Amino acid sequence: MIPHTPLEPNLLSAAAQRALGPGPGRTMAARGMLPLPPLDQVAVLYQLALDPDTAISQAARATAAGLPERLLAGTLAEPAVDPRVLDFFGQQATDKPAVFDAIVLNPSVADLTIATLAARAGARETDLIAQNEQRLLRHPEIIAALYMNRRARMSTIDRVVELAVRNHVRVPGLAAWDEVARALTSELSSSAHVDDAMFDAVIGPRDDSELTSGDAEQAPPEADEVPAESQLSSKLLEIQILRPPMPTARVPLRRTRVAIGSGPSNDAKVADTPAQWIVVELDDQGANLHVVATGVRHRVALHQSATIDGVRVMLSPIPFRDLPIPAKIRAATLGDAFIRGEAIRDPMKLVSMAAIKSPGVTEIEAARYAANQTLADDVIRHIASRREWTKLYGVKVSLCRNPKAPISETVRLLPFLRERDLQSLIKSRGVASALVAQARKLHMQRRGGGK
Repeated sequence: MIPHTPLEPNLLSAAAQRALGPGPGRTMAARGMLPLPPLDQVAVLYQLALDPDTAISQAARATAAGLPERLLAGTLAEPAVDPRVLDFFGQQATDKPAVFDAIVLNPSVADLTIATLAARAGARETDLIAQNEQRLLRHPEIIAALYMNRRARMSTIDRVVELAVRNHVRVPGLAAWDEVARALTSELSSSAHVDDAMFDAVIGPRDDSELTSGDAEQAPPEADEVPAESQLSSKLLEIQILRPPMPTARVPLRRTRVAIGSGPSNDAKVADTPAQWIVVELDDQGANLHVVATGVRHRVALHQSATIDGVRVMLSPIPFRDLPIPAKIRAATLGDAFIRGEAIRDPMKLVSMAAIKSPGVTEIEAARYAANQTLADDVIRHIASRREWTKLYGVKVSLCRNPKAPISETVRLLPFLRERDLQSLIKSRGVASALVAQARKLHMQRRGGGK
């Protein structure tokens, strides 16, 4: 969005200046009751929307929002319309396709306006924005906005990223741009078409509260206190709860046994269901759905559903592993904590690094990732380099326990460890001997037995 400043008098026609003059004409103009040519009307409404008089400003905005779509589109298609006026009406254009198209195709529209529209437009509209390659290269922030827009088609994203890479343009605002660009230019990039429905199935909203809940200022549990890995599911599956017209609730099945309901003790909470509703138990062939209240068991295979309490419950795959590398990277950037948790373990470093660079990573996720000794060295180093994360006590402890963390960083973090965690580190067998020696020295100093 560009700054909305008043239009200069020399840009206004005589009729527009009269409408904006003192007297009752201003109120009439704000209500759309003055006969004005279309170009003058949009300019006057824009000017009055900035009026310090709240009544006039609100009336002008309401009139602008209610203008007939066809008339407004024809007016805003004129190159003579000021970029500020186009930006103002662009804020209301998401539900008016003709107006949106007129603004995007107007040669006078500001690049910042297009970047704002690209961030919130639908699939058709983002395709239209992507057609102006000259504008994309001139203002690559538009490419970043398209990339972060979940509704933009993956095929559109591949095309605009390839355009930037081919023209040696670095896209600002994407922390994982290096990974995005390398994936598209390397042999790892697949030329196969990415099904948009498949990509949407990966990044669709689901309950990830189990992964994003917790206090990153607290020391994480020791490795032997973490639930056994055998309880984790090796498959990427979810339960879809379909209750039209309500949005589909999607519950990722991280473990082989998941309790679902509205109560606080469940693994996954779904509103408007019984407090203790169903328990899902996975096996190699599908899943058993146990209804807590009745004891009834429903057996479902992949893509099959059962009706429970009038609600359709389906077992569905999450096809993240089937995506080509560029799509995996975008899914890691846009997806929820469940997808990030899968992407960060991907054997391809480009994918795992995109996951840890995702703007969606929460503090508690960072603390848990920092403690995971199975993650790639580069992922741990990236966490250690982020000062906004290393200031958290949970991250400090996790990095000190992780032998993959840079020794230069863990030595710096040691003095911040509480005595209990410091003693635990001294007894640890998996930590670098140099760090253990430093921990012992610090422990002795705290006890007054050394300097």
